[in-house]
Amino acid sequence: MDTILEMNGIQKEFGQVKALNNVNLRVRKGEIHAICGENGAGKSTLMKILSGVYAHGSYGGSVVYDGEERAFADITDSEEVGIIIIHQELALVPMLSITENIFLGNEQSRRGVIDWQGSRARAKELLKKVGLSDSPDAPVGTLGIGKQQLVEIAKALSKEVRLLILDEPTASLNEKDSDTLLTLLLDLKERGVTSIIISHKLNEISRVADSITVIRDGSTVDELDCHAESISEDRIIKAMVGREMSDRYPQRTPNIGEVIFEVKDWRVQHPTQRERAVIKGVNMNARAGEIVGIAGLMGSGRTELAMSVFGGAYGQDISGTVLIHGKPVDVSSVRKAINAGLAYVTEDRKGNGLLLDDDIQTNISLANLAGVSKYGVVNEHEEVNVAADFLKKLRIRAHGVSHVVGNLSGGNQQKVVLSKWLFSEPDVLILDEPTRGIDVGAKYEIYSIINQAVAAGKCVVMISSEMPELLGMCDRVYVMNEGRFVGEFTSEEVSQEKIMRAIMRNGGI
Repeated sequence: MDTILEMNGIQKEFGQVKALNNVNLRVRKGEIHAICGENGAGKSTLMKILSGVYAHGSYGGSVVYDGEERAFADITDSEEVGIIIIHQELALVPMLSITENIFLGNEQSRRGVIDWQGSRARAKELLKKVGLSDSPDAPVGTLGIGKQQLVEIAKALSKEVRLLILDEPTASLNEKDSDTLLTLLLDLKERGVTSIIISHKLNEISRVADSITVIRDGSTVDELDCHAESISEDRIIKAMVGREMSDRYPQRTPNIGEVIFEVKDWRVQHPTQRERAVIKGVNMNARAGEIVGIAGLMGSGRTELAMSVFGGAYGQDISGTVLIHGKPVDVSSVRKAINAGLAYVTEDRKGNGLLLDDDIQTNISLANLAGVSKYGVVNEHEEVNVAADFLKKLRIRAHGVSHVVGNLSGGNQQKVVLSKWLFSEPDVLILDEPTRGIDVGAKYEIYSIINQAVAAGKCVVMISSEMPELLGMCDRVYVMNEGRFVGEFTSEEVSQEKIMRAIMRNGGI
């Protein structure tokens, strides 16, 4: 099989930080090549060099594509030769329609006039390929994160792509939609499209990858041919983290106490379509020292439930009762929900969980300014001490508390979000996709933090699209479908098959 890409001796520095140090990458035509590594290993930086985001001259080494050494000045240069990158951060315009987003910068026109009818028809075809049935006229901002990711992929397919780069493409997708995407990648491979996929989901890599490059601390540490030998997940993990990981989930002996958190007959209408019920009479509870999971397909209402309970952050005509320690509490605003003892770690840490341009100390104190203030004035010395304490306890890898959060790896950003809410001293910690887009090493550390929270007597509600995560961490799992709970299982009872059976019995598939 011919080589389509070689990256040789790639080096890249940001100030005093060496992000890449002599990285080598070789990709064959028509294959799916996986790049693995912990957050901060340099994977995305390498792909930004390949796609021209980091222009030639800003890095060392050479990029040879299709037999020619390339010197891309920007992303337009790389797209002209068929290299299309889909970044982990979505590049969509919320107020524009799906059609407009797909063809933005690549408008379909006749004699200088946009062909809207043809564009919509082509958009509909592309949406079908990525498994979306939404109207091509729908504004992208009305879609969930998972569907927006699929629109990004449709946008890439609208161009004459020869080498498709996907940075964590399934991080925002549930199991069903991830499967659709992986099947699409295999289909593109059959049609001669080469793909490079950056992913932390090793089961997905095992399914689709023909070869794997592992990067650790900015250097290539292993190159694997999946057809020449059997590659175990343990081998990939060892190469990624530089050590054995005998268990993906930290050991915990549950010490479950009294009920802390109850939701009774919770009902929520859609924020813009009042006649549409999104949450339909949900009842649930969580005890001290307990991790309660919520499983379900994308669109089942899991995030909508969490956000509506947390200060009415989603929906309208919200009704029902929330009880903390057996007493009804007012959660009609975010501030009131925090004061009642609730904390919500959003699934979108970059968009809603953090101030990316601010430093660690500012982000950690945000939800509990009273904890670092006196007479309404923030005590910066105390704020620094609090942040430094969390930096140490949660093992946040940063230069110090003044480190800008947007420059941290995904795993460390997630630790900052968790620090923010732990500092608010909640009784109930609601975690929405707490390990999305995080490598296996950082996941283990996040799991350990969750275990420490329940060991301290808090209760944790965990929403996750990764069923092994729910099975590995939770004491009890609710199954949600179409705005209702359709199953409840203890850790001894629960299995992936039982979860899917509960969904299927109730119209989920």
